[in-house]
Amino acid sequence: MGHLCFSLSLLLVLVLTLSSKGESKTYWGDIEGLKSLKKGITASSITPGSCLSSWDFSVDPCDNLYSSKFSCGFRCDGIVIAGFKRVTEISFDRAGYTGSLSSSTFTFPYLETLDFTDNSFTGVIPNSLSNLVRLRKLFLSGNSFSGYIPNSIGSSLTQLEELYLDNNHLQGSIPANFNNLVSLKRLGLHQNKLNGGIPNLGSLKNLVFIDLSNNLISGKIPENLPATLVQILMRNNYLTGNLPITLKNLGSLQVIDLSHNLLSGTVSIFDHPSLQQVTLSHNKFQSLQEPRNLIQSELLALDISYNDLHGELPVFMAKMKKISALSLEKNKLTGLIHPQYGIKTVSPEIGVTPFVRLLLGGNYLHGPIPRPLIGLKPGSAVVSLIDNCLYRCPTKLFFCRGGVQKSLIDCNKNLSP
Repeated sequence: MGHLCFSLSLLLVLVLTLSSKGESKTYWGDIEGLKSLKKGITASSITPGSCLSSWDFSVDPCDNLYSSKFSCGFRCDGIVIAGFKRVTEISFDRAGYTGSLSSSTFTFPYLETLDFTDNSFTGVIPNSLSNLVRLRKLFLSGNSFSGYIPNSIGSSLTQLEELYLDNNHLQGSIPANFNNLVSLKRLGLHQNKLNGGIPNLGSLKNLVFIDLSNNLISGKIPENLPATLVQILMRNNYLTGNLPITLKNLGSLQVIDLSHNLLSGTVSIFDHPSLQQVTLSHNKFQSLQEPRNLIQSELLALDISYNDLHGELPVFMAKMKKISALSLEKNKLTGLIHPQYGIKTVSPEIGVTPFVRLLLGGNYLHGPIPRPLIGLKPGSAVVSLIDNCLYRCPTKLFFCRGGVQKSLIDCNKNLSP
């Protein structure tokens, strides 16, 4: 009898083992989550041929993925837990889905990617996203979400590596608990209505990209930005104060755009070892700090136009070997245009990149045009010297067209000590 019971037990184990190796079924909780998600979407926006139009719950989702039913929109990626397949990715096509997700129950404990980019969802970002504790990528860009950024994102989604909430109608401040997102590599919050200051993000030791542009953010740029940052984009806000001296500690930084803010003081980034593109236009900077070592400069493009720069046009910018685009338009710079600007534009030394864009118009530069520029042919470089105090800038020279030189009275008034 005991031998028979043992045989039956062994047979049961064998059946269960073979069954687990057979065709698995989607976990019921994931199916209910998919149903809830589809239910929150306006039926009329689910057009024929779209991913959601193929979601037919008369069959098992994961076992029919990429068939005529459940043709796209999510993945299961072969993860099997206790004999059930689990949903690991939900990525909607850009089909213009509408509706609110506030009533959806995001109960997908194994979900790693959620992507609703470029649709037309409205309402608030649901707090139930906090259930997605394994989420690595959250993309809600290009919708019409409104309200505040949920604090639950910072408190619960601590495995996030990429977070994009840009191009929505979000308001309020950036949650302070975003400092908990220690795995975050890329953060995009641009093109919203966010206000308040930038929170402390110093603990985000993996962050390489941040875009806060086109918001209503105010206050100063934090001193303790992560040293891993490669790109900082914060244009078109209400940032004030000076450039943080700690920018020099961001040894991987290549691109920074702080244009269209209220920043002031001295531009002191020319000694930075890795910066390649710097855009500081439309601010209130008053002066430039000459670098100690030009040789290490990696700068390729610099725009400090539409500021309040005073003093003489610096020579060091024309001696930077790699810079090819320079705009200092609409400032109050004085002095002569050093011949080195002309040499770098027309006939630089071997190993020196020529200026392909040199915009110096709208200042108080005086004296003659550098001789090397006289023979510069149209189309060889974009150059503008208009609206200065130059001795002669005839319109036969293409870089003198489009605007006259300032009047003698205006020049004398601004050039006098």
